[in-house]
Amino acid sequence: MTYCVTIVRRATVIGPTIWLYLLYFNPFAHYMAKQQRNSGARRYAGPTEPSPFEQARDELFQHIMRCGVVGAAPEHVEEWFAETIKYMTERFPELNEQQIEELKTLGLRFAQPPKSRTESNAASAA
Repeated sequence: MTYCVTIVRRATVIGPTIWLYLLYFNPFAHYMAKQQRNSGARRYAGPTEPSPFEQARDELFQHIMRCGVVGAAPEHVEEWFAETIKYMTERFPELNEQQIEELKTLGLRFAQPPKSRTESNAASAA
């Protein structure tokens, strides 16, 4: 600390070059946060493998898009989902019953046609 103070005192005598000294010898360095070292402990590990539930969800959404379930008759949608969920249960045996139900719920929501805007909703939105 005294080293920095003496340099600053000498710099004040010099005049305009004080800023050069303050640039290299900051008297407030002990107040600053400690610099973090790049120890490599927090390296990016790369993409992680998706869980079986995430894989099943993505595959179900792809099936819905490919098979044109959106906009189909409700009885056809129910029949299609019954067969598809049965297939997903066989394809992903590591999923438990709760995850299968959640998968079906997500699929049914995804397969619903987009809601149309009525005139009252369009007027309130504008």
